[in-house]
Amino acid sequence: MAEEFNSEINQPPLDPQDLPTRRVSVRRITADSSETLDDDVAAEEPLEIRIVFGPADQRRSKSLSITMRTPGNDRELAAGFLRSENVISHDRQIEKMDFAGPSPDHGSHGNTLVVELSPDVTFSADQLQRHFYMTSSCGVCGKASIEAVMQQGFCPVPQTIAVSADLVRSLPEKLRHNQAVFESTGGLHAAGLFDHQGQLLAIREDVGRHNAVDKLVGAQMSDLQDDFPAAGRMMVVSGRASFELVQKALTASFEMLIAVGAPSSLAIELATEFNLTLVGFASTNRINVYSGFERIT
Repeated sequence: MAEEFNSEINQPPLDPQDLPTRRVSVRRITADSSETLDDDVAAEEPLEIRIVFGPADQRRSKSLSITMRTPGNDRELAAGFLRSENVISHDRQIEKMDFAGPSPDHGSHGNTLVVELSPDVTFSADQLQRHFYMTSSCGVCGKASIEAVMQQGFCPVPQTIAVSADLVRSLPEKLRHNQAVFESTGGLHAAGLFDHQGQLLAIREDVGRHNAVDKLVGAQMSDLQDDFPAAGRMMVVSGRASFELVQKALTASFEMLIAVGAPSSLAIELATEFNLTLVGFASTNRINVYSGFERIT
């Protein structure tokens, strides 16, 4: 690939100048005072993901998605997005990635990322477009949404781990403790990957929950083989668990999805269908287990 994905978590702390934040002026009013001061907020900019695909002599270009994201780890975001949408199965199907277009005022790259796929990658652009329409409009019904996932060839997640409820309850605090940008701004979601011993393997932050998960999946792709063997790994997210987040967890073959917030009914149905352990309302005080009960002792 043009740039290797970095999945290392044990890195030196980021300098405040390097965080994806913006300094703004704010008027703070309390019961006793009013003052004007500077504050840091999470940066948000659009990212267009455009792919180049097709046989070597018939290359085509297509815009797949425009998402509002926090700048940074954009290559991981694109790779995870393409994996989650079943366009690619491993990172070797990406020949290179390059930014295009003018740079934003506060960034070093443009906001269009062009991903060139290997000539042997085949998929139906029309079918993918219909899938995007379905997910953006929440589908016609829950049954149709689950059937669409089943048609992508997903298999039930195998059970390889059993962890204690105490360990699960400890994970949201570990996630929160490692959210560098949230610490600065209070305005970002996070997705963290843990092993069965509760060791944090990687964490990604973004203004969008789905983007944080895509970045996390993309960060792991270069370390894994074609079958994406992530058995024994647990993903923790800072918000609620939606249908789309369960789908992304299944794509990466994670065994558990642990959410600080509530799951939706359709998320529970999908997790149950594919034997994913789904946990909601996770905190140091309690957890609610909605599916895959056998993995939590």
